[in-house]
Amino acid sequence: MEILSPDDLKDRFKDPWVAPYKKVLTMVDEDMVELVEYHPCIAGSEWMIYQYKRTSDLVLDSKKDGDKHTYTVKIGKTDLKLKPSFAAAGIEEVSVDGDEVKVVHAGLAGAGVGAAMCRGMAKGVKRVELYDVGGGSKVGRAAVVTPRMQKVVVGIDDTDTKELGATWTLANNVGMKLNQMGFEYLDHVTCQLFPHNPNKTQNCVAIALVFAVKPGEKDELVENICKLLKENTLSDKTAVAVFEGIGVPKKLKEYGVSAKKSMKTLEEAEKIGKEVGVQFFEVTGKEGKIGALAALGLYDDLKEAVKVYY
Repeated sequence: MEILSPDDLKDRFKDPWVAPYKKVLTMVDEDMVELVEYHPCIAGSEWMIYQYKRTSDLVLDSKKDGDKHTYTVKIGKTDLKLKPSFAAAGIEEVSVDGDEVKVVHAGLAGAGVGAAMCRGMAKGVKRVELYDVGGGSKVGRAAVVTPRMQKVVVGIDDTDTKELGATWTLANNVGMKLNQMGFEYLDHVTCQLFPHNPNKTQNCVAIALVFAVKPGEKDELVENICKLLKENTLSDKTAVAVFEGIGVPKKLKEYGVSAKKSMKTLEEAEKIGKEVGVQFFEVTGKEGKIGALAALGLYDDLKEAVKVYY
């Protein structure tokens, strides 16, 4: 085994068949890890999404959005039965040790090159434990070690008026500002809510922003979001809802879907939020809690999030 840094890998593997990943992040929630990888290819990387879930029983879910791959995996170890074409690449082991996450990748041929060299050169990687160099007909196997992070999702609603403003753009600008401040801004999800709401400004949407943060930085993240919203909102009803963890509780998702089909009360939102462990923050008012909570329930299902119910 060799232990190599991203710079070591770049110096050693300058071959034309090595394409570095852009970034790798790992978020931990009890026995679950969400692995986010920014791939050097876009449509071509669909192969990885298919192969990983097919090959490894540690991979519970895999999806892609452009060049961003997201794998939901469980901590543990499995025996990969690699087979050309049919089961060509997968995750062999996932472990957490203190503030580090180790993910062991293995693959045949090009997938083996991706296991170590391509991933190992990415931003966010601390080091790679190189067991077998892949390529050609050989198996490649390596552990990619990254900092332990946590997932924080922030729902935002009621920032505009009937005359001015746009919640989706303001929320994205807030996310971009937080990214400049050092927080990992992963996603922005527009969530369509009840279209017949008489209190809506126009389209009736709420926003969910997704972040990966270092342990202990959640409070600072939320404080900055609330500060930026208070400085820029046009509404006296702005509120945010904050959820920490991987996956969405069933009750929270049911609330989000229901908020697309019917009116919801502030009391119901506060009750459901308390039951599922959501924190509310009143930026300029209370009413935004309703849509902000709904956005948390919808953020991980993009097709459902944007769907309109008549």
